[in-house]
Amino acid sequence: MSKFHSAHIPVPHTDGDDPRLGPLLAGGDLPEKDLRAVILGFPSEEGVRRNGGRPGAAEAPDAIRLMLYRMTPDVESPGDHRHLLERTRDLGNFRLDGSLAQSQEAFGEVVAGYLRKGVVPVILGGGHETAFAHFSGYATAGLHTAILNLDAHADVRPLKEGMPHSGSPFRQAVEHPSGTCDRYMVAGLQPCAAAAAHINYIREQGGRCLLREETNISSLPEFFHDHLSERLMVTFDMDAVDQAFAPGVSAPCANGLQPDLWLTAAYLAGRNEKVTSFDLSEVNPQFDRDGQTARLGALTVWHFLLGLSHRGR
Repeated sequence: MSKFHSAHIPVPHTDGDDPRLGPLLAGGDLPEKDLRAVILGFPSEEGVRRNGGRPGAAEAPDAIRLMLYRMTPDVESPGDHRHLLERTRDLGNFRLDGSLAQSQEAFGEVVAGYLRKGVVPVILGGGHETAFAHFSGYATAGLHTAILNLDAHADVRPLKEGMPHSGSPFRQAVEHPSGTCDRYMVAGLQPCAAAAAHINYIREQGGRCLLREETNISSLPEFFHDHLSERLMVTFDMDAVDQAFAPGVSAPCANGLQPDLWLTAAYLAGRNEKVTSFDLSEVNPQFDRDGQTARLGALTVWHFLLGLSHRGR
């Protein structure tokens, strides 16, 4: 049995002068040598429940796909973007079997396989427990990486009764016995939602933190060029965005980042040669308004893939 099941998302009709992403991403098999990126869904919300958040994130991968499939390649650089999209495949949603920890480990094995081949995984969560499943790919492959998280919360809480949750992924990564997490960096932190003990923990471990008011177009590019590691795993938590633009999340943010900065950051992540994987987490369709948050999530993935198509330019 396949580890993935196909998303039941309508693939929009396309023709030569009005292409859409759906037929490109959901196309047939590619020779392994031609594959540049893969889209993988990790539809988990158990970690959100354990962390006291609002369940519903398990529906996010398909809600994001519904919006993403309708979009067109970039009008300003259609050749580059379309070429990348033709070499990207959406593999569907991972089958969650067993406990959350078991699912994270099994998903990591899949991610590891693509990392070893130089294929960029683009992962759709799920709660932010997705990030540890994502990191597990590096640990399994034995590949060192720094982690960059754009988030309102530090997410370095201890496990709860020995179990992982959506608030623990980066403590798990930092303390992983593989030692493959070189550094943890987080930007967009809300001063009212980031405990001093957690900030101190990150800094004591050699990590870096930017509060929301410090996170801007000047500071973010420097974060993306951290020199401690040769790789950079990037994870975006949608609750970093102001709830006026992203109401459908597990933990809404009343004074979050603006969409233009958020989307610029996604583009910068895609364009950076050191970024070897990306995930988007914490979209919650049950609390969305007219698909607003899912649409912004899809546009985030679109910008990441656009940046990926511009590498080397």
